[in-house]
Amino acid sequence: MHPDTHTHSAPSIEPDKNWRIWWMLMRPHTLTAAFIPVAIGTVMAMKEGSFNVLLFLSMLAASVLIQAATNMFNEYFDYKRGLDNENSIGIGGAIVRNGVKPQTVLSLAFAFFGISTLLGIYICFQSSWWIAAIGTLCMIAGYLYTGGPLPIAYTPFGELTAGLFMGVVIILISFYIQTGTISMDAFLISLPVSILVGAILLSNNIRDLDGDKENGRKTLAILMGRKKAIDFLALLFICSYIFIIAFIVAGTASFWSLLVFLSVPKSVFAVKAFRGKSLPIEMMPAMVATAQTNTQFGLLLAAGLFISYLV
Repeated sequence: MHPDTHTHSAPSIEPDKNWRIWWMLMRPHTLTAAFIPVAIGTVMAMKEGSFNVLLFLSMLAASVLIQAATNMFNEYFDYKRGLDNENSIGIGGAIVRNGVKPQTVLSLAFAFFGISTLLGIYICFQSSWWIAAIGTLCMIAGYLYTGGPLPIAYTPFGELTAGLFMGVVIILISFYIQTGTISMDAFLISLPVSILVGAILLSNNIRDLDGDKENGRKTLAILMGRKKAIDFLALLFICSYIFIIAFIVAGTASFWSLLVFLSVPKSVFAVKAFRGKSLPIEMMPAMVATAQTNTQFGLLLAAGLFISYLV
């Protein structure tokens, strides 16, 4: 949001400003992490000869809504615990900067869960009711990430949890609802995607390390220390690219998957931009670059898989 949010504006631009507040609350830069695994799982299914556009769109909408709701729970619970203020970096800021009532944010998050549930019921009718159990688990994980007595985000398991659900689980569900089966190839392809989702969380925790430590959190970045956490981030990037090479050698993916290497410069920038920085605002470009690496890698991987399907 712009720093002049609280100044008096002409009535004509008020609706636009209000729209922007709600849009920022959803943390749109994170929503590609919900879109990409659905796209990859669906393209993998197309290679098996299965594609239902309504199932794809339903799964996509449900995933994005769960991700947006998780972001809203994050905003709400961090506010309730006194962790967010007007100067906090990297938050939507709807509560502390724009005066949106905390209860409104919480209600909207649950409404998004409700819509996701309805979409999930449709998906179950078309595939299997096992999806209902897994979908419920995804929503519980989204809530407990910053809600509940011991939020996952405050432990060393935040990266692992986010990577598992936003990578492996969503890709396999997206594949399963199209094909009615699970394949080892789909599971393997989900691994580098999971790693890069975890990298987004790690970059977030590197940025917030000092504040998190003051508030008694025990994130992976805190346990490792900033320098080793940045080294570990670099290792996560490297592992993602090594996976792709291994898949091509093993025949799991075609050489078109080499397209992901176009995202290497962004990952290199992310690591370099973290080095020697200590203020959260200084580390924002590095964190943005980490999220962009995930987006570019995922879209390029989906494109590579789609091209190999066409040819």
